[in-house]
Amino acid sequence: MYGVPESKLAKKMMLLGSGELGKEVIIEAQRLGIETIAVDRYAGAPAMQVAHRFHVVDMLNEEQLRSVIKREKPDFIVPEVEAIQTHVLVDLEKEGYNVVPTAEATKLTMDREGIRRLASETLGLPTAGYEFANSFEELKDAVRKVGTPCVIKPLMSSSGKGQSVCHSEEDVETSWKLALEGARGKSTRVIVEEFIKFESEITLLTVRSVSGTSYCAPIGHVQKDGDYIQSWQPHQMSEEQIVESQQIAKKITDELGGCGLFGVELFLTKDKVYFSEVSPRPHDTGLVTLVTQNLSEFALHVRAILGFPITEISLLSPGASHAVKAWEESSDYQISGLEEALAVSSTQVRVFGKPETKVGRRMAVTLSTADTVEAALEHADEAASKIKIVYR
Repeated sequence: MYGVPESKLAKKMMLLGSGELGKEVIIEAQRLGIETIAVDRYAGAPAMQVAHRFHVVDMLNEEQLRSVIKREKPDFIVPEVEAIQTHVLVDLEKEGYNVVPTAEATKLTMDREGIRRLASETLGLPTAGYEFANSFEELKDAVRKVGTPCVIKPLMSSSGKGQSVCHSEEDVETSWKLALEGARGKSTRVIVEEFIKFESEITLLTVRSVSGTSYCAPIGHVQKDGDYIQSWQPHQMSEEQIVESQQIAKKITDELGGCGLFGVELFLTKDKVYFSEVSPRPHDTGLVTLVTQNLSEFALHVRAILGFPITEISLLSPGASHAVKAWEESSDYQISGLEEALAVSSTQVRVFGKPETKVGRRMAVTLSTADTVEAALEHADEAASKIKIVYR
């Protein structure tokens, strides 16, 4: 039982991170009568535009983070980005605050070293070979051990920032610089991963709720520099691959615990499924579920967080998404071509409303359905090509 938003009996949900995914989470929470608070490091973030209220806070600043949580006293703390002082959440959880899915899960999944060691060394899940490095000299040694090509990533980053493929020892310095530029916080520690020659990569959205563990149909996606460009659902897989993927997803999410939606990323080869990463929140590739499922990944996340049952997840139609990105930096821009994009068959558009553009920043997404994934991809791609970012 709870009261209406902004009343004494209201249930309050605070999002730490207020991008386009957080915006959809807040919309779903409000549909169920929850009072919502959006927090991010800059004003005008997408979720702030729809929340009951917002705060601009440096979430890497322990004092600021603790202060805003203590001031609002939310019933649910929902981390949505990596740039958070997670040990503050661990401390607050001990004081009785409810961190989704748990503070420890949030801390582990925002640290590539912690989650990789948990998956590989503790749970024995199949992963790419890996090494860690704290300096340029250590990185050169790690690359020699892993071999080239290999993938180099900062331990903490978002949307693929700082990630690169190192093709030879001559590329190590460039990869090191990219990792430092893309890292969140001041850490210089990086992970060096064996390059898996996979046939495809998928996101298996996995939901832990009072109803048990549920799975969405697998989502295929194309990434560039670690950031998604296109996604589609369902991704074609054999029954054996689906079973193996669900087993891996259940092992890692059971270990993390708590309730909520997890984005489990996997590599598929001809004869094996590899664990890659997991995020304890909606995944960018899962934007496609806004048009393909009876319950989007955002609705599923909110229901699970609130302790509501999830009786069925149905795929209503094959579908696809295509990101629209900016390629200049500006705080004075317009978006054109929406009329043409929305004229494409069975297509929707979400414009995120971010206050400024940056190189490679996702500004909108097209969402299409069709009788087949292939047709949906064509529609989403065509619609995305119509949308232009006009700089003034």
